[in-house]
Amino acid sequence: MPVMLRLLSAAVVLLAIPAAVVHAQAADDYHSNPKFIAAVKDARQMEHDKKPEIAIDDYKKANKIAGGRCVECMAGLYKAQMMDGGYKDAIETAREMEAVGATPLVKSVAAYDRGRALMSKYGDKPKPEQVEEERAAFQEAVDLYPMNMAAVFDAGAALARLGRIDDARKEFQLCLGSLKPGDAAWLRLKHFADDPELATHNMAPAFEVTALDGSKFNLDAMGGRVVLVDFWATWCGPCNEELPEMRKIAKEFAGRPFVMISVSSDKDETAWKEFIQKHEMTWVQYRDVDHKLADEFGVAAIPHYFTIDSDGVLTTEMVGSGSDVEGRLKKLVAKAEEAKAHVGAGGATTHALSGN
Repeated sequence: MPVMLRLLSAAVVLLAIPAAVVHAQAADDYHSNPKFIAAVKDARQMEHDKKPEIAIDDYKKANKIAGGRCVECMAGLYKAQMMDGGYKDAIETAREMEAVGATPLVKSVAAYDRGRALMSKYGDKPKPEQVEEERAAFQEAVDLYPMNMAAVFDAGAALARLGRIDDARKEFQLCLGSLKPGDAAWLRLKHFADDPELATHNMAPAFEVTALDGSKFNLDAMGGRVVLVDFWATWCGPCNEELPEMRKIAKEFAGRPFVMISVSSDKDETAWKEFIQKHEMTWVQYRDVDHKLADEFGVAAIPHYFTIDSDGVLTTEMVGSGSDVEGRLKKLVAKAEEAKAHVGAGGATTHALSGN
């Protein structure tokens, strides 16, 4: 499942089933059962510890105690199965959740989750009939609960992948109309509404962080610039070896349509700040304390680099020292300069991000 589609969907609408909705539809008898409480607690802890295989067993145990009617347990089970790569099982769990759901909202979220699991199962290069199966699940979610904008968005993305660009644009515009310009997902949705074909590409995760100097860094507000995301840490030997290369890149592309952000996994804020000052790291710096951004990009080792073109498309992923980061950037920046010159000459492009 394309990273961007998964993350943007989460930004558009509440995907998790609200606890109030879950509990309202179920009898309270099992909620006070000590064995049920313990099983759910264990499942959530295993989920937090990233041990989905154990969480799966605990959620199943809790749901069995609840007589197979605990939507909350099924939602947790689905999440753990997705985390564990058990997409076929997740599809079936979503079907069961939809079957026992007592409200249109719960059923809609379950149908939407089934569509997400189908996307993960079929991967980045699904057959047309598989894309249609995904679209049908998302459309069912919309029919059940029209305000499920995440389902509207993913239905639009499926339409774009099926070549139905005009239909996709309508879905993206509908999503856009549900948000305000200041909302986190607004810029990215505007991008998709302008150019639905972007849904056929592997887009970088949309994110906004507060940098070391207090400025806000929003990927979708980069104004058509190429972005290099550098995951590193002060204690990482190979990362330190790459520092001269990073300084060279920052200097070489200064004043051009390019931005570099270094994302550190350091826990010691003081050591991080002192290191940055000592080594003259003058570009955008961010400390990813909870590793949330690293998780969004799927980073498991550092140094780890991602190049993102001026359309927001994730073009290259490089791991380890010795990666030809500079060489990859030259072509992307040159292309961005050509696009900028075209716009400056009076042309127009739907690919340009909002900004300067």
